[in-house]
Amino acid sequence: MNKNWLNSIRENISKWIMNRSIRTYELISSERGDVPGWVLVVLMTTGLVTGIWTLAAPRINGILRNSLDSMNGIR
Repeated sequence: MNKNWLNSIRENISKWIMNRSIRTYELISSERGDVPGWVLVVLMTTGLVTGIWTLAAPRINGILRNSLDSMNGIR
């Protein structure tokens, strides 16, 4: 009786896992995505980061240089 109960639980778990896998596959395969949209988002983000970095780089270098120079005076 114990083995039948255990086999029943195993079968139910296997069916549940299979059912979840099929549902997950159906959801994933129904999503086509928007590749041109993602390419545009990546290019725009890259442009923004490059522009902001170009403007902020001298100030960031100055802040870092001042911090390191003040640390040298602590010795």
